[in-house]
Amino acid sequence: MSGAAASLLRAMFAAAIDAAAPAKVLAAHLPPPPKGRVVVLGAGKASAAMAAAVEQAWPQVDLSGLVVTRYGHGADCRRVEVVEASHPQPDAAGRAAAERILDLAHIARAQAAGPDDLVLCLISGGGSALLTLPAEGLTLADKQAVNRALLRSGAAIGEINTVRKHLSAIKGGRLAVAAAPARVLTLAISDIPGDDPAMIASGPTVADPTTFAEALEVLHRYGVAEPKAVLDHLRRAAVETPKPGDPSLAGARSVLIATPMMSLRAAAEVARAQGLTPLILGDAIEGEARDVARGMAARTLRIARGEDAVRPPCVLISGGETSVTVRGAGRGGRNAEFLLALAIALDGVAGVHAIACDTDGIDGSEDNAGAVIGEDTLVRAVALGLDPGARLADNDAYTVFAALGDLLMTGPTRTNVNDFRAILIEAAPLDPRR
Repeated sequence: MSGAAASLLRAMFAAAIDAAAPAKVLAAHLPPPPKGRVVVLGAGKASAAMAAAVEQAWPQVDLSGLVVTRYGHGADCRRVEVVEASHPQPDAAGRAAAERILDLAHIARAQAAGPDDLVLCLISGGGSALLTLPAEGLTLADKQAVNRALLRSGAAIGEINTVRKHLSAIKGGRLAVAAAPARVLTLAISDIPGDDPAMIASGPTVADPTTFAEALEVLHRYGVAEPKAVLDHLRRAAVETPKPGDPSLAGARSVLIATPMMSLRAAAEVARAQGLTPLILGDAIEGEARDVARGMAARTLRIARGEDAVRPPCVLISGGETSVTVRGAGRGGRNAEFLLALAIALDGVAGVHAIACDTDGIDGSEDNAGAVIGEDTLVRAVALGLDPGARLADNDAYTVFAALGDLLMTGPTRTNVNDFRAILIEAAPLDPRR
């Protein structure tokens, strides 16, 4: 892969992350500093950085609270406690933090927080796993089993979060209900296709339009038949989540402070400044990673052949959250799987380079943000004795890019606006007979 192409793609990714950095975007969305108390509650991969930004913006405010973030994604906060827990699989640390957060909401309610007081909720992607509090009759092990099965099933994030809400004592608007009638303001960073606040971190402070029946249907759709306690809980449907119009949520308001589209536009400006035509394909692309890759490869080849209205040099930019149905035993990550499938579909076409990364800095459960490919990716892999097709079939894209030295390691970015993909198509036209 050419150094110039790789540098440009990395610069675009850096711009996408920067556009969603809490330190840069949060303060503008804060109300005037309250005269009373502020209780900060939060969950997600960006929650600690968001809390630090609140502390910076409100140095004189009576501020306290608790946020839970992923291990390694903490930040230096002095008035808000930061707890780290497991993601994507929930653990006991996350459960304990969720219990304490719910208790703090109850305390705010009991103290009858007045108009000068505020419950400030800082919500971002990853909060569904981090803010784990099983509904009555369920255990952490029950939730872990369902979470594991759904993450391997290929289910879309909206489907997964529909289930999560109905297995929880805190998600799906229940946190805001616990704090009512206190004034609740949620600042959210979206990692959800469509930017639905009710789906970001499974919407702990937002009315939930989904139902127990829909959650049960998701499990049936993906063949999840265990644990029995979970299916029994969904069938009983004892206490539904608060729905739109519920008066207990009248004092709750939600504001999006960063979205995937904001980050894609920032990346597009970097490309435009380098003389490339940026084309944003969408910020809510879902589907199997390898299927999305094949579709984008087809568009890329049409452009390279001069058969598209868009002409090179250009860059195709997209976001969203693909999924992976895990059938193999390899190391993957949806962005690495997307890229390996893309490289195979492009088959070494000249002048095409690509990047795919998760903006939180972690591709699935691996230690990389994503990877890069170029026209020589397949040739180099084969020279190392790797069979790209077989590795893809085994969900083992990570191994290929690790061997090539093409993994992108950023460490935790402390934000999360979902996946970032860019396909750079250089100026030289492709022979239309290819």
